[in-house]
Amino acid sequence: MSFQVDNFAAFFLHLDELKTVERRTYVRGGERRENSAEHSWHLAMACWCYAESLHDDFDVDRLIKLALVHDLGEIGAGDTFLYADTREVAHVAKRESVGNTAAFAGNAISDLVQLWEEQETGTTKEAVLLKVMDRLLPFLHNITSNGRAWQENGICKSQVLKMHGFIADESPEIWSWLTSKVEAAVEQGWLDAS
Repeated sequence: MSFQVDNFAAFFLHLDELKTVERRTYVRGGERRENSAEHSWHLAMACWCYAESLHDDFDVDRLIKLALVHDLGEIGAGDTFLYADTREVAHVAKRESVGNTAAFAGNAISDLVQLWEEQETGTTKEAVLLKVMDRLLPFLHNITSNGRAWQENGICKSQVLKMHGFIADESPEIWSWLTSKVEAAVEQGWLDAS
């Protein structure tokens, strides 16, 4: 049994590496940058809460699992900033990293790779909801930090609207709220108007 516990311990410490992956998003009004483990937890809670509010037949257990595995690829590949030019190819390194994580002797989650693939490329209602929440949370952090990450990275209104545009079809209510906040951010000088 101790060998099995050793394997679990090694796997749990491997997962702990997600805490060391720094994102560009600031938390608590700009106090510090968020790490990917914090984001994964926040995403899981947001997905759960929003799914419950919709009174739909979401598989909430699956939704939470999708959120928890969402950023596992960043253990080996690092975070990819939403507006980075490398977003199109980042999934390759993340997919390899997830495979490495799944191969750990202490991993007892048989569908870890399949869950990651679903959240990455899936069209299930759970995967779509996750994608909406995954875009909403960093947006909220930008709003509460006076656009600090946007300003530091020279992000403009058209970039934000482009990267969040799919939300218009998936959640018109969130899209309406989001676009009003974008306009307010432009007025405040947190986002370039272009």
